[in-house]
Amino acid sequence: MITQTLLAISAPTRLDPLKLFFDADIVVQTVMLGLILASIWVWMIIVSFSLRMRKLRAATRDYESEFWQAESFDRFMSERGNRDIPSARVAQAGVSEWRRSVKGEIRDREGVRGRIANAMESQIAQEADDISERLNFLATVGSVAPFVGLFGTVWGIMNSFFQIGAQESSSLAVVAPGISEALFATAIGLFAAIPAVIAYNRFSNDVDRFESKLGRFSDKLNASFSRQLEQR
Repeated sequence: MITQTLLAISAPTRLDPLKLFFDADIVVQTVMLGLILASIWVWMIIVSFSLRMRKLRAATRDYESEFWQAESFDRFMSERGNRDIPSARVAQAGVSEWRRSVKGEIRDREGVRGRIANAMESQIAQEADDISERLNFLATVGSVAPFVGLFGTVWGIMNSFFQIGAQESSSLAVVAPGISEALFATAIGLFAAIPAVIAYNRFSNDVDRFESKLGRFSDKLNASFSRQLEQR
């Protein structure tokens, strides 16, 4: 009776994540540590990507406003066109192809239009790939982290059953700590995976919308080139 009372007094009244981590098996600790590092990297990507997209949207909006107000696209590109933003590189691709195509005698106007459109579409695809490059890590963490956490859980439960055999006791006090530590690995896996999945879906949509915006810009620019082409 006295022993049970002492155990009840010494038993923790709430979960202690640090205690669960340090009391866990080395394999489970390794799994937890890997998932924690993955979670930190996920949040770094979330913050940096959010700031980057906000900056790109603002810079693109300002650039396109100045671009369409310019009297001459060639002069604008020569003076202010070499900016390190996606819309500037798309415009540069279109203007460069336009200059090459109209340098000599124009024999195939439809071919000129197609080459200009292809040049800008290729640049748009490149810009989208560059922007979404780090999003693959979010997708990987979102799909793999729960299974990594589950591996830690399975290993911890196996270790708990081993303790049952070693101590020849099936008391809940013997297996409960190990099971708690094992389940904590799954919790960390979900903690890493859930934000990664949400962020990946949100950012993928942002990239698609930005790519569509660049596509509209290139279509408008190609239409302007087409009008100039008809006047030649």
